[in-house]
Amino acid sequence: MSFTHYSNAQASFKPPLIANENAFLGDISTSEKNDPKAPISAGFYRLEKGTPLVYEYTYHEMKIIVDGEFDISDETGQKVHAVKGDVFYFPKGSKITFTTETFGLGFFVGQRKVRSLQSMVTGRSLINI
Repeated sequence: MSFTHYSNAQASFKPPLIANENAFLGDISTSEKNDPKAPISAGFYRLEKGTPLVYEYTYHEMKIIVDGEFDISDETGQKVHAVKGDVFYFPKGSKITFTTETFGLGFFVGQRKVRSLQSMVTGRSLINI
């Protein structure tokens, strides 16, 4: 079985708007075709200055900050100013608030099925791995 390569994905993939006026998220790949019982999906999340995004995870997710900055907090009161290179694990059931004074870009891998292809992919094909 061969691997899949997404050349320059961080710069070329533009995730669609998903919430408020400033939150963008798009899946670029999934293992769903090869492992429908325990799929993982990956993509980019971008937040621009504006309305905070509050998200309750229904799956486990790992995220690495690849550009910019986020202020991330959870329902326990834990707060982190996240910058490029920081890695996070968000357990299923956690309620996370994302905000930024500038912008932030994260790459994520979540233990879930791919989101709707039509709403998540703009100008680029999604290829299952």
